[in-house]
Amino acid sequence: MGETLLINPHQLLLVGEGDFSFSLSLALSFGSATNICASSLDSYVTVISKYKKAKSNLETLERLGACILHGVDATKMKVHPHLRMRKFDRIIFNFPHAGFHGKEHNVLMIKMHRSLVQGFFRNASGMLRASGEVHVSHKTTGPFCSWNLEELAYRNSLSLIECVGFKIEDYPGYNNKRGDAWRCDESFPLGECSTFKFRFSQSSKKKSRRTRNKRNANRRPHRFNKPRETLARAEI
Repeated sequence: MGETLLINPHQLLLVGEGDFSFSLSLALSFGSATNICASSLDSYVTVISKYKKAKSNLETLERLGACILHGVDATKMKVHPHLRMRKFDRIIFNFPHAGFHGKEHNVLMIKMHRSLVQGFFRNASGMLRASGEVHVSHKTTGPFCSWNLEELAYRNSLSLIECVGFKIEDYPGYNNKRGDAWRCDESFPLGECSTFKFRFSQSSKKKSRRTRNKRNANRRPHRFNKPRETLARAEI
C-alpha cells in the first residue's frame, strides 16, 4: 500500500467515490472496512447503473463492515445527517472534478473545478480529528495545476504538509472513472499526478481571516475619502 499514512486504526472518510473500487482496495489491504466511511455524490441506483462492478464492490465493502453513504455533496457534507457529528483522521478526495462542461483549459471550467475543491476544503477542515489530514489526489500538469490546490486549502485553514507522487498500482483493484456522460465507466489517463496532504492550521486560519477582513475593508466606502466640501455640508 503506497499511502503509508492510511492505517487501519484511522477513521477514514472517502468522498466522491465512483465504483467504490478505491475504498475496496483499502479495505482489502486492511482486512476490514470498519474504519471506512465511503461516500458518493450519486444515489445507489445511479451508482450501480453507471458502473458495472459497483454492486459487487459495495456488497463486499458492507460485508467487511464499511459505512456506505450515497447522495453526499462534498461541498455540503458537514451538515449531512450521518456526518455532522463525526470527526475523521483522514478525509480523502481522489481526482475531484466538476463534470465535463467544456474544455479543461476553459476559464469557466477551471472556475467550476476550483469552486468544487474550495467547497470541499471548507467542509473538510471542520471534520478533522486532532492531527487529522485531508488528502487530495490530483493531476499536476496543465491545465489542472492552475486549480492551485494550496491556495484553496490555505483559504480554509489548511496547510500543505506533504505532496507525494500518486501511483495507481499501489492500490490493487482501483479503477479511476470518468464518472460523467455515456463514458462514465471508462478510466481516464492519469499522467503525472500527486497526493496533496493538508492539515488544519490555526495560523492559516488567522492569516486567512486577516486577508478576508482587509479585502472587505477595501470594498467599504470611507467617509473620510469624501471631498472637504461634502464633509462640511454633511456636518452642518
